[in-house]
Amino acid sequence: MALSTAEVETDESVHSTFASRYVRTTLPRFKMAEHSIPKEAAYQIINDELMLDGNPRLNLASFVTTWMEPECDKLIMSSINKNYVDMDEYPVTTELQNRCVNMIARLFNAPLGDSEAAMGVGTVGSSEAIMLAGLAFKRKWQNKRRAAGLPTDSPNIVTGANVQVCWEKFARYFEVELKEVKLREGYYVMDPAKAVEMVDENTICVAAILGSTLNGEFEDVKTLNDLLAEKNKETGWDTPIHVDAASGGFIAPFLYPELEWDFRLPLVKSINVSGHKYGLVYAGIGWVIWRNKEDLPDELIFHINYLGADQPTFTLNFSKGSSQVIAQYYQLIRLGLEGYRHVMENCMENMRVLKEGLEKTGRIEIVSKDVGVPLVAFSLKDNSSHDEFEIADLLRRYGWIVPAYTMPADAQHVTVLRVVIREDFSRTLAERLVNDIQKVLHDLDMLPSKMKAKMEMAGEDADRTLFGSKKTEMETQREVTTLWKKFVMERKNKSSGVC
Repeated sequence: MALSTAEVETDESVHSTFASRYVRTTLPRFKMAEHSIPKEAAYQIINDELMLDGNPRLNLASFVTTWMEPECDKLIMSSINKNYVDMDEYPVTTELQNRCVNMIARLFNAPLGDSEAAMGVGTVGSSEAIMLAGLAFKRKWQNKRRAAGLPTDSPNIVTGANVQVCWEKFARYFEVELKEVKLREGYYVMDPAKAVEMVDENTICVAAILGSTLNGEFEDVKTLNDLLAEKNKETGWDTPIHVDAASGGFIAPFLYPELEWDFRLPLVKSINVSGHKYGLVYAGIGWVIWRNKEDLPDELIFHINYLGADQPTFTLNFSKGSSQVIAQYYQLIRLGLEGYRHVMENCMENMRVLKEGLEKTGRIEIVSKDVGVPLVAFSLKDNSSHDEFEIADLLRRYGWIVPAYTMPADAQHVTVLRVVIREDFSRTLAERLVNDIQKVLHDLDMLPSKMKAKMEMAGEDADRTLFGSKKTEMETQREVTTLWKKFVMERKNKSSGVC
């Protein structure tokens, strides 16, 4: 959900050049019009505005799939009017979901017999999957505490400070304390030893990340399992582990099959994965798998019959489309183990091409690791004159969307750029991106630094202070930004290059 910003819009109507052949009147921007308009006009008005969106294929900020085969696109469109929750009306869709759950559970080495059904569910994405897994842990912890006559009013989860915001949402929405292991420069994932130190009798689970959003690194789930098992033995607790494999769940089994992070570790009780990331499906599908039926409390499962036969359901959402479930099944049977392995290997090869190209500039330090999600996170070796945010800003002039961000505590002084390598990011694009980053670095060298501009503005501000008209910090910052943009635009107008 994005919060409305209607109050900042200056134009209260919507205009469309091409739609004027169908309709000449303007449309109100924030309220419904009094009259209908032709379907051609409605399409053209929306299509014109959407042209201003970024190109999804060049959006290197996102892990989410932006390309699928035409055959799968056809399946998606043919099932777009099916409601996933109507299990009695669409039993085949339900069957395909169950097949996906069982395939993924076995991919994660769930302890299942040949004919035993896995316990899991399809979700809108990993955020919903994490909410469901967290609720299961909280309810199991509460039930055990109540049975022992102990208070249940202060549950907590131990994570690293690098967790995705959905964990903070779960903690706040469902009143669970989030205990975060701080990061440090050069180590941007959760330290297993420090995590186990923070575990107490109120800890409902420890959440490990298989593929950190910050730098793609896999956390050491095996060490976490071993250390936590020792602590459980010493204290008599049975603190479990949840693995947030949103990004890495469809990578590790194919690239690092010997890596122990999944249900091979006895304390791992549930795993979530995003089908719309390296599961290779368009946005809107995630999965959560439990080790055993006992790990999902029965009281969290609802049974309804007003859509037909008895239907068990455990979701935060109710109605949702069937298309992404069907698309996930398509990918699983279309690619198989071999196909997924080839896709992931190709992503890693393109990641290495990009990494080597950036290293050859001599001005970039790589922050990401070779083992993990195929992405390249990097920083400037010297950002005293220009910083990573300026690089991100100038790259947009070439069409690239590359995020710049600061690390969480206690490494917030480190700024990073990140390029995610998806299936549709070819080697040609990787080489082109390196060339464009080199151009941006050269362009920045020709510009005055923001620090210099800030010092000049500070000097002017000091002069004004003598006459009693000192500016606020916000006003100064705005003028610094305006001054820097002015230099950029002047250089752009004087040259044939981007800047």
